[in-house]
Amino acid sequence: YNSGLLKFRKIGSPSKPEWGFLTPIESMQEIPFDVKRIYYIYGVDENEVRGKHSHKSLHQVLICVHGKVDVRLENFYGNETYTLNDPSVGLYVGPDNWREMSNFQNDAVLLVLASEKYDPNDYIRDYDEFIEHNQKRYGVKK
Repeated sequence: YNSGLLKFRKIGSPSKPEWGFLTPIESMQEIPFDVKRIYYIYGVDENEVRGKHSHKSLHQVLICVHGKVDVRLENFYGNETYTLNDPSVGLYVGPDNWREMSNFQNDAVLLVLASEKYDPNDYIRDYDEFIEHNQKRYGVKK
């Protein structure tokens, strides 16, 4: 698969629980690529659906650092929905995954770590084009 959950370290002090936790994330350590772009999505209405696109070569890790958001991925293996609500868990999303983010809690913050800088030519924003792209690339018919 070219997607799935990543569990990051959650460092805390048993003798000082009031200190909370620290979760370190390093390129090529906890995530399988060098990070070249970071952005976050917030203030999204709970009835809104974000994303609705795929990438030809971009790799990403999505982390809900606050609140909750659902992420539906579809690729040549099928589709699955992940609920992100733990800042020590990230969702790896490789190329050729159609993604839709929904059910944003009113205070959700979704952090995205990306393998490349923004390139509009890497996006597939039309669902039918996404299906055609995957059929050509993987020989899979939907």
